[in-house]
Amino acid sequence: MNLTSEHGTITLERDGHVLLIGLNRPDKRNAFNLAMLHDLSRAYALLESDDDLRCGVLFAHGEHFTAGLDLADVAPAIQAGTGFYPADGRDPWRLDGDWTTPVVAAAQGRVLTLGIELLLAADIRVASRDARFSQLEVRRGIYPFGGATLRFPRETGWGNAMRWMLTGDEFDAAEAHRIGLVQEVADTDPVAHAVAIARSIADTAAPLGVRAVLESAHRARDHGDRAAIDELTPTVARLFATADGQEGIRSFLERRQAVFTGRPAVSGQ
Repeated sequence: MNLTSEHGTITLERDGHVLLIGLNRPDKRNAFNLAMLHDLSRAYALLESDDDLRCGVLFAHGEHFTAGLDLADVAPAIQAGTGFYPADGRDPWRLDGDWTTPVVAAAQGRVLTLGIELLLAADIRVASRDARFSQLEVRRGIYPFGGATLRFPRETGWGNAMRWMLTGDEFDAAEAHRIGLVQEVADTDPVAHAVAIARSIADTAAPLGVRAVLESAHRARDHGDRAAIDELTPTVARLFATADGQEGIRSFLERRQAVFTGRPAVSGQ
């Protein structure tokens, strides 16, 4: 089912339990103006609020993932310190608290500045063999302010992150894979590759289990290993008590694929 974004800069399509989110300013190399930031913000809000959606795929129409911010449009808002997303949306950089629905991102062509930060905000990243990356803000007199200074070192290691953030140099998909910026490099369509991963999550994994994985990982990152360890056994006990937990046990005993519903408790309890 196709949906519409307010400004038409983002395409939305439901594919079962997967929400396909497409960057849609190909004539501008998918550079983000304020309207596009608002559309992506609302798309992410939909992904997080709709219980029928179990995974998102972020991709781009056209030859390039994104050329970054359309500074002619966005710079006044940056200088004024105003917000980049509406009250009914979520932070397009996914920096406003924890997120419970995973996102798989697929990138091709130019992946500049904001593009790298959108990848880092996703949970799993795929790139085409021809993708080219640059975190070049320092060459424009500014710095990455959409999460790269937090996430790039965490995801790739300090030295790898500083090599590319402090120089603004361009690097290729092989280097992005080597340092862990992307998990897979696709020789064919990276979007199809990302969708296959998303469908694996949405169609075969228990939604409450997926959410618990993300929550535990976020807890360890934000509050330390001890905080996450203290919740491991209580959380798995709660999961066993859910309808999906019981279905997981039955499917194991009956040697069949589980059919999960995402219901929080066993019927009648």
